[in-house]
Amino acid sequence: MKNSRKGWLRKRLKTTLIFLLVLGLLLVGFVTYTVRQSFPQESGTIQLPELKAEVTVQRDKWGIPHIYAANSHDLFMAQGYIHAQDRFWQMDFWRHIGSGRLSEMFGSSQVDTDKYLRTMGWARVAQQEIQEINAEMKAYLEAYADGVNAYLTEHHGSALSLEYTVLKFLNPGYQPEPWQILHSLTWGKVMAYDLGRNFQSEIERAILLKTLNPNQVEELFPPYPQDLPVILPEFQKKEDTGTGGQGNTQSYFPASSSLLDSPDVLPALESITKPMMALEQLIGPTGIGIGSNNWVISGQRTATGKPILANDPHLGVQIPSIWYEVGLHCTPKSTECPYNVSGFSFAGMIGVIIGHSDRIAWGVTNVQSDVMDLYIEKINPKNPNQYEVNGKWVNMQLVPETIQVAGSQPIVQTVRYTRHGPILSDVSPNLKQFQPSQSLELPQNYAVALRWTALEPSKLGYAVPQINRAQNWQEFRTAASNYDVPAQNLVYADIDGNIGYQMPGKFPIRAQGDGRYPVPGWTDEYEWQGYIDFEQLPKSFNPPQGYIATANNLVMREYPYLITADWVYGYRAQRIVEMISQQTQPISLKGVQQIQGDDRNLNAQTLVPLLQSITVDTPRLQAAQKLLQDWNLQLGMTSPVAALFEVFWKHLLADTFHDQLPEKYFPHGGDRWYAVIANLVKQPNSSWWDNRNTPKVESRDQILRQSFIEAVDELERIQSKDPKNWNWGKLHTITFRNATLGKSGVPPIEALFNRGAFATSGNGETVNANRWRANKSFEVTDIPSLRMIVDLGNLDNSVAIHTPGQSGHAFHSHYNDMVEPWRKIEYHQMLWEQKSVANNTTVTLKFVPKLRE
Repeated sequence: MKNSRKGWLRKRLKTTLIFLLVLGLLLVGFVTYTVRQSFPQESGTIQLPELKAEVTVQRDKWGIPHIYAANSHDLFMAQGYIHAQDRFWQMDFWRHIGSGRLSEMFGSSQVDTDKYLRTMGWARVAQQEIQEINAEMKAYLEAYADGVNAYLTEHHGSALSLEYTVLKFLNPGYQPEPWQILHSLTWGKVMAYDLGRNFQSEIERAILLKTLNPNQVEELFPPYPQDLPVILPEFQKKEDTGTGGQGNTQSYFPASSSLLDSPDVLPALESITKPMMALEQLIGPTGIGIGSNNWVISGQRTATGKPILANDPHLGVQIPSIWYEVGLHCTPKSTECPYNVSGFSFAGMIGVIIGHSDRIAWGVTNVQSDVMDLYIEKINPKNPNQYEVNGKWVNMQLVPETIQVAGSQPIVQTVRYTRHGPILSDVSPNLKQFQPSQSLELPQNYAVALRWTALEPSKLGYAVPQINRAQNWQEFRTAASNYDVPAQNLVYADIDGNIGYQMPGKFPIRAQGDGRYPVPGWTDEYEWQGYIDFEQLPKSFNPPQGYIATANNLVMREYPYLITADWVYGYRAQRIVEMISQQTQPISLKGVQQIQGDDRNLNAQTLVPLLQSITVDTPRLQAAQKLLQDWNLQLGMTSPVAALFEVFWKHLLADTFHDQLPEKYFPHGGDRWYAVIANLVKQPNSSWWDNRNTPKVESRDQILRQSFIEAVDELERIQSKDPKNWNWGKLHTITFRNATLGKSGVPPIEALFNRGAFATSGNGETVNANRWRANKSFEVTDIPSLRMIVDLGNLDNSVAIHTPGQSGHAFHSHYNDMVEPWRKIEYHQMLWEQKSVANNTTVTLKFVPKLRE
């Protein structure tokens, strides 16, 4: 009886196990099928409607496509198709940001963000640009859209991307619409916002005046240091005026203190930050502090005898990569098809943004120009849709917007415009809670409007293909004249041995003021009077020093116009210039790679001598202090002393400033705070050192010692009692998060799309700029999103890397395969000559015209 029962149980268990195994295999099979369903076809033949001739796409081992086409239409159509193959979810998501339509995808959680974006009105501006676009550019954009739509015709739902499978559970009715020219043009608006937003600093300064006096605020926003480099030193006069490159304007506090002291105005300013932060959750922590490096070295300084150009733009951490590497080749190159170019594109936009052609190479960094001004508008108490202009009430422009919301009723929003631009403070409910002010003539009736160059029609779309086909410096500058928003530092090199620099962009000429604080909008005192003429913008061609280096730093000390008063302070630039100018041997490509990977912390140069001089009286503190001896100041990935210094830096900022600043504006620890502390350490008894929460008055050395002890305590607690086991990379990690579902808050969904954490070196102000934020955590938020080095002596020797990978499809072999080489400062060859491409091709795809039925 017992044996019979045991046999039955064994049989039942075996059956159950087999069932579970089969079920598991079926589930794995289903998941594998679903995941792989969206992987692109990379070989064979695909018929495309509207294609004029055969197109060949050869992919290398990194998944980078090299497209060969006989005419411009087919070249850009193929680029659109390939972008859609690898990155359509990313394209779909970004076009919804550009048009303020996130609620259509993600429901009511994004309504406030959409209201903010509709108030910005990028899609309306892009529609104006479409009306003005020339026939050539329109044909390119239409060809690109045809390519995207050819892909969408044949692929739906999970066949587009895994994200659509997940979205189906959240929003079953969502179907991607066809691609339009509009969607490509709004890309530029999103990037301009990503690289701009200097109005954040305007808001911050204004709010800090509530609790600090003007001099204290200015101490937190110091002028550009005299000992840090400018981009164009050849234009520097012997007698420096010390203006910090602020032109002929000076800092000021507008409309007396009554304007910014008003209890009405500050809540209006603060209210803008809420939707701004919501958008930041989607596109990454952007704006102030985000930078880039580029430099170009003349052949007189290089081992090749020809220029070497390097670029590494710094952007928010994300997956997929914001960049898509591609080669675009006309076969043959002709007047009708003048493109032979390789480099980095944006999925959603035609052409190559950063790269080289057969004759020139170029790189970009953000100018961080002040092209946004906040205006305080007086509103008519009897008519909320009127505002004051020079003593008269003027009607606002009212634009109705309908926001479609998945799973809910549409929302109608009215965007109000003044002569300066949209009223941003309308997107916040805080305005309804205002208390009357006794200090202003019109209590309760104020609003905040934004004037910004990106809210006017732009010609950026023209600039990209024009740069791609430029053959020399003159043609490059002609193309750059259309590179208006966002303003960039462009470096240039060509195969003839020339190097150059051009700053393009639209920069307002203000009647008065320097754009650092919100200004009254009801008179003409602070109006823009036009833009700086392109021919008067800074440029340089074959400068005597034999190199040009930019890192978002000051362009020149004396310049008659205001570009910005808030330059990046030049610590990265200082290190780049040092490493180029101090080379005793001609610089090789390997030498340039070493510069891009440099982790030297110039902040430590200021603070380590002070730390070495403080008295510590216990063996554990002495052991920690000993680490500082003979330190090369490199923030290496496995370095114990790098961990000690960066943790100390976090505590130093907290111990010095947290008692006097609002939590929202606690120091993030970037370049501005390097400059602030560099000034303060020269004042050992400055009031900033004193902790107002204690009865005694602290000095610099007391705070330094306190912060050092706190750093040692923290590292002993979280890593090891033995200082030799401290490790910077274990603290300073990077996790690549999908901007949408990767931040859903649902761990299984996030695990599908996110990758990490990976140890990294450096910090935000090393040349290898892996930024962390002292007011948040040690996690990396911004990175060198790509690194490129172009050898103008032999283009096939050029190298590059971006991260995390080419593909936007989770679990694809090219989804995150570039992370390891990227974090180790390794590169892949930028294949150029057709023979090199052919020798390294792993798969070949042919597009052929689809025969009409």
